Amino acid sequence: MKHYLQNYADILHSVSRNLDPSQFGKMVDILAKAYREDRQVFIAGNGGSAGTANHFACDFSKNAVKEAGKRRFRLLSLSDNIEKITALANDIAYEEVFAFQLENLWREGDVLIVVSASGNSPNIVRACEFARARQAPIIGLVGFDGGKVRDLADALMLVPLCSY
Repeated sequence: MKHYLQNYADILHSVSRNLDPSQFGKMVDILAKAYREDRQVFIAGNGGSAGTANHFACDFSKNAVKEAGKRRFRLLSLSDNIEKITALANDIAYEEVFAFQLENLWREGDVLIVVSASGNSPNIVRACEFARARQAPIIGLVGFDGGKVRDLADALMLVPLCSY
């Protein structure tokens, strides 16, 4: 067990050391501009990535700006309403659950963040295509080889592991 834990820690350490700082800088620039311009930031993910998206929305909107009385980020998870997601999946199509929500909420200058292990989930890809058609910035937080999101994102944090 000790060997397993040490190996796991070594892999995480190696991956974190090799993350691309220029991509991280692009993410910061996109989010800083969204904040300055008071734009909405949307985030979406499936399965475990939905949980990550929801938690990101909670912590980032609460903690990114700490000063009392100062405006915070406007960040909304498209993954946080199971009733809406299942209704859209049932009545429209599962691949449209995020793009359909964006259609109603989107304003020029808004930002999309997607979280996906594979980068190939059809509803995540479809949300990216929606944002791309509006020339909006897309931040991808992905694993494996980045999948289709790799080519759609303006800033990509790729964790090249084939493990969840």
